[in-house]
Amino acid sequence: METYYDPKDLDKFAEIAEGSPKLWAKFSQWYGAVFEEGALSEREKSLIALAVAHAVQCPYCIDAYTQASLEKGADLEQMTEAIHVASAIRGGASLVHGVQMKNVNEKLTM
Repeated sequence: METYYDPKDLDKFAEIAEGSPKLWAKFSQWYGAVFEEGALSEREKSLIALAVAHAVQCPYCIDAYTQASLEKGADLEQMTEAIHVASAIRGGASLVHGVQMKNVNEKLTM
């Protein structure tokens, strides 16, 4: 089945360096540093990345961070809980913007 997102394209990610090798090098250095063990474990960082991947709806990131989370010791229950957290935040963000709607409604219907 042909889809817009080809899972094989994830393997081509580094090819983006061809357009700007210096910026790719800086991004790669920073990206690598972000995911190093620190105040958060590598497993925790992978779970956060997985949750964010779902919030921004990036299928490449979902694939990559599902694999990374598993490699770092996360299980299905932890990964599922992480995406529920992302979903709750995303849903809550939509709902809280309802205040804006209510403000406009109040102003226009007075």
